[in-house]
Amino acid sequence: MNQFSHLNNEGKANMVDVGGKPEQQRMAKASGFIRLQPETIQLIRENLIKKGDVLTVAEIAGIQAAKETSRLIPLCHPLLLTKVEVKATVKSDRILMESLVKCTGQTGVEMEALTAVSVALLTIYDMCKAVDKQMIMSEIQLELKEKKDIE
Repeated sequence: MNQFSHLNNEGKANMVDVGGKPEQQRMAKASGFIRLQPETIQLIRENLIKKGDVLTVAEIAGIQAAKETSRLIPLCHPLLLTKVEVKATVKSDRILMESLVKCTGQTGVEMEALTAVSVALLTIYDMCKAVDKQMIMSEIQLELKEKKDIE
């Protein structure tokens, strides 16, 4: 088994030194769901939730969250993100949230992609909690990560 890179020789939490790594183009995609009652889905579709446009607000919250990941997750590096995209797709009993995050840097953007999806789903939960007491967020996962050398 590989040694954890976020632990020092004494087993204490440690921010990894990525200073010696080459800059590369980095990309990550993540996704997750929130299950809602059919009545709530209909209210969202008709833009009748009292707090406002649920999907747009959630997508913007996800973008903001990706940009703040290093402030939320203690051992994440602050990154200069070049692209953050968060997209909500309404299904019959749930909303699929997907994120795409890119940067040019020395470490990946997986945590930013996962944070974007998580906060977007939490935003939906917050905006709909007055009308739906049975919401369930699930299956938040990293779909893809890539790194490419800069030519």
